[in-house]
Amino acid sequence: MAASDTAASCPPEVPGVLTASEILATGRSIAATQQRDGAIGWPDGHVDAWNHVECAMALSACGFTGAARRAYHWLRAAQRPDGSWPRTTRGGLVTDHAAESNHAAYPAVGIWHEFLVSGDEAFAAAMWPTVRRATDYVLGLQTARGELAWERTTAGQAGGYALLAGCASAHQGMRCAIALAEFTGEPQPDWELAADQLGHVVACHPEAFADKSRFSMDWYYPVLGGPVRGEAGLARLTAGWDDFVVPGLGARCVRDQPWVTGAETCELVLALDALGDRSRAAELFADIQHLRDPAGGYWTGWQYVNQAHFPAEQSSWTAAAIILAADALSGATGGAGIFRDIGGRWPAAVTADAKAPHAGGAGAGGAGAGADAAGGAACGCSADAFSGPLEHP
Repeated sequence: MAASDTAASCPPEVPGVLTASEILATGRSIAATQQRDGAIGWPDGHVDAWNHVECAMALSACGFTGAARRAYHWLRAAQRPDGSWPRTTRGGLVTDHAAESNHAAYPAVGIWHEFLVSGDEAFAAAMWPTVRRATDYVLGLQTARGELAWERTTAGQAGGYALLAGCASAHQGMRCAIALAEFTGEPQPDWELAADQLGHVVACHPEAFADKSRFSMDWYYPVLGGPVRGEAGLARLTAGWDDFVVPGLGARCVRDQPWVTGAETCELVLALDALGDRSRAAELFADIQHLRDPAGGYWTGWQYVNQAHFPAEQSSWTAAAIILAADALSGATGGAGIFRDIGGRWPAAVTADAKAPHAGGAGAGGAGAGADAAGGAACGCSADAFSGPLEHP
């Protein structure tokens, strides 16, 4: 970390769990992994845009502005002419030329977050072209029904299926892109329609997605990304709680494995906070602190049958998830509500209390969800089968 990077005057802290100085130590553990060109990678050194952005957001929340801006400069430099980022790079060289739709969508979340934290209008204006190209790329992978193909291959072909968690995350990205478009005076009404349609499919059409329901992300991401909120969101999380949450330890990554992970647990904390369930959010956040290293970093996970860290690594994205969850719980920065409010003051496409979704497919779980009437019409649903869009609580 450069000497000019100074900590925030009021960094996140969670009384009784993590002090501000402990949060800053976690931020420094992320900054210590930042590569010379600004990239922030996995423990093995490879970089993908999604995890890179999550780490940049955590650096911003800690007040490490110089490191965060270097991360965003890398993001702008690494973007390809079509608006995408390669799936992986290593040492500045592309190692997988394919691109994922949720990777291309997530930079909008980070850039909007940086603006909310810093209030830097010049930064937002400078990064707007990056967001515009990326969002257009994402929309190029949207099907007529509304879901996003999960990837575009090296050969340029759209992937043959969609991922529920990826599409829910991309919904948040599109909402943040819309917020940035409006802020810069270049509103994109077509994006709004596309986001509504995507949110509707995530909330109401589990059959549109490959079955990855053994992974906890498919359980909570429709809440975290914004399509399922209110009573429907609470019902969804309650329905899967016993499958995925281990009392006193955190959330499993995979339903059928004795393995809790810090990133999934903290994302679940953020989803609970977005629903106003502060009690369970705070309890889970405290539970996952067993992964903390005294120096400030976090182990990726804990295999509680073998009583061992698994994998045996400390990951930057796990540390980032800890910081972002702490910020949401403490409200320390201007970006603390980015998962709660999805795109600043612009409401989520689907919030609501509604009738049960269509049966079958990943993530059905019996939880009801609201849906946007326009999205319903676009996918062939009867519009009166779903409630219309409501203001975010």
